[in-house]
Amino acid sequence: MSFVPVGALLREAESEGYAVGAFNCNNMEIVQAIVAAAEAENSPVILQASQGAIKYAGIEYIAAMARVAAEGAGVPVALHLDHGTSFDQVIRCLRAGFSSVMFDGSKLPVEQNIAITRQVVAAARPVGVSVEAELGKIGGTEDDISVSEREALFTDPEEARYFVEQTGVDSLAVAIGTAHGRYHGVPELDFERLSRIKALVKIPIVLHGSSGVPADALREAVRRGVRKINIDTNIREAFVNEVRRVLGENPEEIDPRRVLGPAREAAVEVIREKIRIFGSAGRARR
Repeated sequence: MSFVPVGALLREAESEGYAVGAFNCNNMEIVQAIVAAAEAENSPVILQASQGAIKYAGIEYIAAMARVAAEGAGVPVALHLDHGTSFDQVIRCLRAGFSSVMFDGSKLPVEQNIAITRQVVAAARPVGVSVEAELGKIGGTEDDISVSEREALFTDPEEARYFVEQTGVDSLAVAIGTAHGRYHGVPELDFERLSRIKALVKIPIVLHGSSGVPADALREAVRRGVRKINIDTNIREAFVNEVRRVLGENPEEIDPRRVLGPAREAAVEVIREKIRIFGSAGRARR
């Protein structure tokens, strides 16, 4: 099965009331873990690559690994650019075969964000690639994008309506209290703000920085209209913790397969749990 556009997955999720997991991948084992978890749960899934992953592995490697995984999968798989910060980067991802791109202009004045997002939509739509944008700032750090807690701004519902009308994007990432990276304490999401945004914006809503959000809060976000949920930190934690465990028990081990294989399985279990929380288990149309 080849890549599918994220827009197609989210439209289906919208009609049936669940969210699709978007899981960040940085290496082969994590790509394999994401697709294996989706197949085990019979769920559609989104592989996504951030700027950091692209710098680390190279866009050609990321696209090739994801393509091999998707072609061998029995469930729908998309490849998405996470937090692209320039038009040029979006074009490189389109050329590499990504089926979805995100332009993150949230740190820009809204009219400048709109102008560049329009360019992205104009380039992506003719080749069947869906576009995600972001409005408002999400706390924490996502590779090259850092937003302090003091600077973090929640998404304004009326501004979200205006932005979507002006850009024609397929999905919108909103800031309602989540943060990238590890949380200090339990996040409190502004569900009423989310409901107001959803009432005004008639496209799927995306929740970033979701690794530390309790399961009940994620389910409530889905109930109120979130259709794509991003997970990265929880995967890294499971993967690296298992590497530490294996090497702690076998400090003389030098076979990467014996170290990274168990780490891959640990990542699979975390991803399967998230898929069940999001409500997408059993939803794959083969």
